[in-house]
Amino acid sequence: MGAHSKGAVRRAPDVSATPADATAGTTAGVEARGRDGRDGRDHYFDILRALALVRVVAYHVFCWPWAGLVFPSMGVMFALAGTLMAKSLERPAPAVIRGRLRRLLPPFWCWGAFVVVAMLLRGWMPGWQIVFWVVPLGDPPGSAWGRQAWEVLWYLRTYLWLVLLSPLLLRVFRLAPVPVLLLSLAPIVVLQFVRQPPGNRLGTGLLDLATYLFCWVLGFAHRDGVLGRPKPAAVVALSFAALSYGGWYAFAHRAGYGTYDLDDIPLAQAFWSAGFVTLLMYAKTRFGADSAGLSRLSLLRRLSLLRWLWCLRRLWWPRWPARLVGVLNARAVTVYLWHEVALVAAVALIDRFWEVPAFEAYLPLGSQWFLLGVGWALIAAFVLLFGWVEDVAARKRPRLLP
Repeated sequence: MGAHSKGAVRRAPDVSATPADATAGTTAGVEARGRDGRDGRDHYFDILRALALVRVVAYHVFCWPWAGLVFPSMGVMFALAGTLMAKSLERPAPAVIRGRLRRLLPPFWCWGAFVVVAMLLRGWMPGWQIVFWVVPLGDPPGSAWGRQAWEVLWYLRTYLWLVLLSPLLLRVFRLAPVPVLLLSLAPIVVLQFVRQPPGNRLGTGLLDLATYLFCWVLGFAHRDGVLGRPKPAAVVALSFAALSYGGWYAFAHRAGYGTYDLDDIPLAQAFWSAGFVTLLMYAKTRFGADSAGLSRLSLLRRLSLLRWLWCLRRLWWPRWPARLVGVLNARAVTVYLWHEVALVAAVALIDRFWEVPAFEAYLPLGSQWFLLGVGWALIAAFVLLFGWVEDVAARKRPRLLP
């Protein structure tokens, strides 16, 4: 259905999907290099995804209520995934959906086998809802003991529903791009002020879907070049209006929710993410954060002085940040699924450290920052142990690190 776009639609620069984009739009671009030595990846989007993952892990350690205001990770991830989905739907929709399921489910099954077995060993007795551990179209059931691990699955469930709805959503969007984009905020308004969703799996799913629908459709808008049409003043004004309303609602209703954390206030999350992510995507469209900047840089490098400086930058510019961003993107499914398990294991490990006098004396065992460090070390171990499943799911040669 994605092929029914109008001939006049101007598309944004190509952002090709690779196997790890299943849940977060995790990897954009292909690995082949051109004659200029640059790869085909979109580094701007890669950095946004990496920041989103880092922020998610940090939030689950520190529980900062302001973290979502600084960087709404989930809104960013849904917007990038929407961009990749619009790109993929240039091919037949059934094949695209099958590909998304194939890339997502094996890593999910690998992680789910560990979590389900651990809960069963702790006395958990599942009902028929255990089928959602096969395909998480609804919230998979779990025990209270394992809640910290399985509660992250709301994202996979929301992602899968948006993938299934995308062929229809994209067709409707291309009929009237700007009105449909603006109206994609209507469902969360209706669920907040007109009709409250039921307090069951269906209601929870509808609420999450409505919260991030705008960000997903915004990805369509970026892919089709719609964001490049409005005047900058209009985009900025609308974005700040959404940010203002989302921020106001969070703080004005702080007493009712017990916090201003956007994760607990869906309407505020929807509007804040809408404004924030629109500015990020518009910056990419307007200023060409990758391609145009690199083109200008290549022209400047022709000047002898700047060319020498460009060569000297190899002496001081570290390569590891780019390498880390690449690994986080290619293993984003693994990092997202296993990070809570890693944090739980980190707490248990640090508890054992207290029994070692030297560790107690010289290590900051009571610091949350130390917990974060140990957590990331365990996340890295899980990436090495299970990250290759993402390669297998993509029908590629398994590798310890991409």
